[in-house]
Amino acid sequence: MDDQLNKDVALMRQVLDQDLAVNQPRMPAQPLLVAMCGLPGTGKSYFAARLTEQVPFLILETDRLRKVLVEHPKYTTGEHRRVFNSCYHLIQYYLINGYSVLFDATNLNEEFRIYLYDIADATGAPLAVVHATAPQKTVRQRLKQRKADRHANTYSDAGWLIYTRLAPVEEPVEREHYALDTSKDIGPVLEKVVDWARSNGQIKLD
Repeated sequence: MDDQLNKDVALMRQVLDQDLAVNQPRMPAQPLLVAMCGLPGTGKSYFAARLTEQVPFLILETDRLRKVLVEHPKYTTGEHRRVFNSCYHLIQYYLINGYSVLFDATNLNEEFRIYLYDIADATGAPLAVVHATAPQKTVRQRLKQRKADRHANTYSDAGWLIYTRLAPVEEPVEREHYALDTSKDIGPVLEKVVDWARSNGQIKLD
């Protein structure tokens, strides 16, 4: 790793190790990797929070970790790669050290998702990809409400402008995954992912 990447990883690890110290999650028999993907406002973090209420995961949320490195994010390509490269190193590090990891990020195209496929292969961690979507009208209302609510429980600064900038580059998930429309009841998909996790990743995705 170069010097900047080493520094970025070290800063993020301080935050994540503190999470582990506070939450003290049970070490799983089989570390798992769950990767959220989807545009801003599609409910990724909400689903992640509901999932971790039932199954212990260390959450790497890029919106939160981005602000560890950049006080006022601009969501540029360079900034994006800086954050994600650090996250890839940390995902592998925590999986190897026995923790299940939930990566809460946009992961919009295969160029970025392939890193996660490779990490899962390298560590032997079963991988579940959850692709979150919602109708544009719903997303726009959510992002408008998020902007209006100064006390919103979110780290994301991404608004409608960022959504419209990112939407054209989103690609279909080429591998088996869980399709999640958060404008509907998330319960059935949540139950499937919980069952998958409790089976140590042995249940086939459908």
